[in-house]
Amino acid sequence: MAAQSETGAPAPQVVRMDSARIAALYVSNRHEDHPPADYARQMAQKRRTDSVYAARSANVMEFRKITYRSRVDGMTIPAYLFAPLQKRGAKGHAAMIWVHGGVHGDWGTSMFPFVREAVQRGYVIITPDYRGSTGHGEAHHKAIDYGGKEVDDVISAVDFLKTLPYVDQDRLGMMGWSHGGFITAHTLFRDAHEFKAGAAIVPVTNLITRLSYRGPGYARSFSTQKELQGLPHEQLEEYVRRSPVYHAEKLKVPMLVHVATNDRDVYYIEDVQMVHTLRSLKPDLAETKIYVDPAPWGSSVGHAFSRRVDPVTLERVDSPEQIDSWNRTWTFFDWTLRPYEDRSKPAPPVRTR
Repeated sequence: MAAQSETGAPAPQVVRMDSARIAALYVSNRHEDHPPADYARQMAQKRRTDSVYAARSANVMEFRKITYRSRVDGMTIPAYLFAPLQKRGAKGHAAMIWVHGGVHGDWGTSMFPFVREAVQRGYVIITPDYRGSTGHGEAHHKAIDYGGKEVDDVISAVDFLKTLPYVDQDRLGMMGWSHGGFITAHTLFRDAHEFKAGAAIVPVTNLITRLSYRGPGYARSFSTQKELQGLPHEQLEEYVRRSPVYHAEKLKVPMLVHVATNDRDVYYIEDVQMVHTLRSLKPDLAETKIYVDPAPWGSSVGHAFSRRVDPVTLERVDSPEQIDSWNRTWTFFDWTLRPYEDRSKPAPPVRTR
């Protein structure tokens, strides 16, 4: 029989928590407790990625490692540049900034077939390894500012594109996956920017929702960031500011969003918030599609549904959903950025009778 208090009500249960449980739940807000990494291994992997891209791009497309300065504080941002071998004249090419995902990630080799396809369609592509990205040492890694200065780092790639005379500054787009889709959304939801269109695929959309279902292990990578130093209940206004779903009303240019119901990284309960918000607030600008349980690929299942690539051959491993998503994506950007137009040539005269 359960123990009772003097009033006759059941006595409160004493919950004993062992030290392992307490350690698992503890989330620090000190920057010095940010999860460490094997920086030497990451840099070695980045050198391998550099080598793979250099070899695979030979006689296919121009590949360059570049750097530029972030507009927000002058930090050096490394990036890759991809362009057609045969350049058109001044303002001959549309360009896009493609943004990698991951809390600490980088532009990896699995994106090779999609970059090649973009360049073949006439685009110039720049892929920033914004602050917090891996492969560039401890200082760059620990400078992570999720939803903060990293957005400025990515936007600042436009300044490098301005040094390329063959890039048309009136035909700039942005595209990203997961965390990269998050940065793309933040960019398009700013009061002013240089982009004519953007695509966010399986994007992070709401950090308050996200940290609630990912748990303490994931939260430690946020709460210990120098510009956050706390969880949503401690820094609510800052987390709202850094969650793009709360700023969708500012969208002024066409935007494409694709999500998957079986995503095991950015769960559908998070992404559907962005889809429904855009459909409600911006039906004339937002093109959204929900893929219902696309064919699984990798541990995150639906999260990589449109990035299925053989790790050895670096060729696409197409599924019906991947084909459909990319067909829609290319059509969207063809319509908004006109990559097939060579604007370095004078327009043909209009004939009149």
